[in-house]
Amino acid sequence: MDTIIFDVDDTLYDQAQSFHKTVRKLFQEPFSDEEMDQFYKASRKYSEILFDQSEAGEISEFEWQTGRIIHACEDFNIPIDTEKATLFHETYVIEQKNITLFPEVEELLNVLYKERKQLGILTNGEETHQAMKIKQLGLSRWIPAELTFISGTIGHAKPKREVFDFIEQKMNLDQTNTVYIGDNFEKDIIGAKQAGWQAIWMNHRKKDLPADSPYQPDKEVHSAKELLELFVKKA
Repeated sequence: MDTIIFDVDDTLYDQAQSFHKTVRKLFQEPFSDEEMDQFYKASRKYSEILFDQSEAGEISEFEWQTGRIIHACEDFNIPIDTEKATLFHETYVIEQKNITLFPEVEELLNVLYKERKQLGILTNGEETHQAMKIKQLGLSRWIPAELTFISGTIGHAKPKREVFDFIEQKMNLDQTNTVYIGDNFEKDIIGAKQAGWQAIWMNHRKKDLPADSPYQPDKEVHSAKELLELFVKKA
């Protein structure tokens, strides 16, 4: 592949860690590791649903940001009001200022950069917040700002074809030699495959492949280590 484009959240770093730290700060409930994992997954499920509604103008950005934890709490019978949901979001944002790359992802970026591959970033989300995470992860070491794309800036979000067409034009890329790497099957894999790109599913949450999907990832990996090994042959 000549061009490798990466998603950010839960692809380049472990997004659950910021969530877990925020929960432990603000909730008294004694979560087991399994319960914490299920609570995180519920929050992400509602985040995806509400993000789409926010993008469509059906709800406000604030309702998306607070609603994801409110609905997750409802699933677990945990009392929460809008004030606490707002505090949760604000604390979560602070925790995300401490995120770090998976070590194997950092090694992979070093390898691809030395091989002079064309590297890019495509992430869904609000411009300022996503830009903060991109800066915290230090991605400019490998990927220049002009090849870093945020849906809130573009005006379209994955999996819409428009966002992939926009990047094709900006990067002057060849579809057949382009691969997109992401964790979200609907947003990342289906979006990339619909655009004619290859796609690698970073499925480290070990989700089931949707049985009714007409699209399949070209490769599926379950850890950053496996992702690195796809591109780097160990002696």
